[in-house]
Amino acid sequence: MKYWFILCFLVGWSCTKKKEAELAPAQITHVIEEMTETMIHDVTNPPLAARFFSYACLSGYEVLAQHDSSMRSMHGVLNGFPVIQKPSEIPEHSVSLTALLAMMETAQKMQPSGKRLAQYETHFLDSCRTAGYSDEVLNGSKAYAQAISKQILAYAKADRYNRISNYPRYQTRTGDGFWYPTPPGYFAPVEPYFATVRSFTLDTCSQFKPAPPTPYSADPKSAFYRMMQINYADKLPDEHKQIAAFWDCNPFALEDNGHLMVGMKKISPGAHWLGITGIACQKAKVSFAQALKIHTVVAITLTDGFICCWDEKYRSNRIRPETAIRKLIDPHWRPFLQTPPFPEYLSGHSTISSAAAVVLTHYFGDHFAYTDTVEEPFGLKARPYQSFQQAADEAGMSRLYGGIHFMDAITEGRQQGLKVGTWVIQRVEGKRGLVASN
Repeated sequence: MKYWFILCFLVGWSCTKKKEAELAPAQITHVIEEMTETMIHDVTNPPLAARFFSYACLSGYEVLAQHDSSMRSMHGVLNGFPVIQKPSEIPEHSVSLTALLAMMETAQKMQPSGKRLAQYETHFLDSCRTAGYSDEVLNGSKAYAQAISKQILAYAKADRYNRISNYPRYQTRTGDGFWYPTPPGYFAPVEPYFATVRSFTLDTCSQFKPAPPTPYSADPKSAFYRMMQINYADKLPDEHKQIAAFWDCNPFALEDNGHLMVGMKKISPGAHWLGITGIACQKAKVSFAQALKIHTVVAITLTDGFICCWDEKYRSNRIRPETAIRKLIDPHWRPFLQTPPFPEYLSGHSTISSAAAVVLTHYFGDHFAYTDTVEEPFGLKARPYQSFQQAADEAGMSRLYGGIHFMDAITEGRQQGLKVGTWVIQRVEGKRGLVASN
């Protein structure tokens, strides 16, 4: 872990002064990155990763809402969100520092390898002390953060995710056209009950139910067969391979080297879009408070997008291209990307990418150009984009290039994502009459 960067953003004078200097928005990105590293370590699945990000960001956001009248609490905005009480005795504290610590406190309690985040927090506080923060402010900020985090954790516990382990083991459906596990890992289906989790803004998990998928058919003249041949015939020029690899974001990938299976750990789609959020905040030079708000809205949008998408995935339960093509066309065919372990329709990346793009476009504008460097630490070159929707479109098409989705799952996933993103902005910002852009 790298801690040297903390000193670059912390205040170099004593924090016993009445007015605390605000920490830089880049600190939010660093906490998100540390959470992501822990998720990679734990092989956290994409919907669950979005859930972790949401509650951590909400913890920091509510600290700010208690000190900034321009930032209203999420009470009355999010489903079932409680009134978050200030500590009865408010100790001396730094607001922005408390917000970051609240994020860390919640993340380390929720993520399985939370001890890694606890170690990160310890080093972070040591760096703050070196930068001039007094022990009174550090201790007070942590106590305040823990009080807020405790209330957010109670809210998280009530979202019904903890009931999933008590549900019957999911049984794959038999018959032609239904999904079942794919090689090389033949993993069990991921989060088949995620749609039962309380959403942050949705009325129901099926609120934006898409059109039914193209019906499975072995008839070479059928719409399904023609759609399948698109996947099979794609020869993948280098540019398409680069796009597919850049947006892969598959935490479950395995590599067969001929002797054993080696796990290839990667970030989740939600972590990628929160990375983009950090890039946009830095380029636009937004304040710490605005940056944390935007991260929070993107995170809850990702979670609600996964809830909608996963509701459809386990309803339609459609076969993956890999399985269908091997059965009907070529038994030796392999997709460029490894097939994720859950049903095909809708495309999750198309859904959550379009939803996140709606939110980011709301805050930064339709033509916000940026360079996406999120995948550079994983050996992939940065890619430039002229807008968030351009990036979302490319993320969706990456699933066709990668051979893991049919085209209707991509187009319908995009439409669902646009609706989810628009809905979240309406709820959070009170905006009416917004129209999702095509």
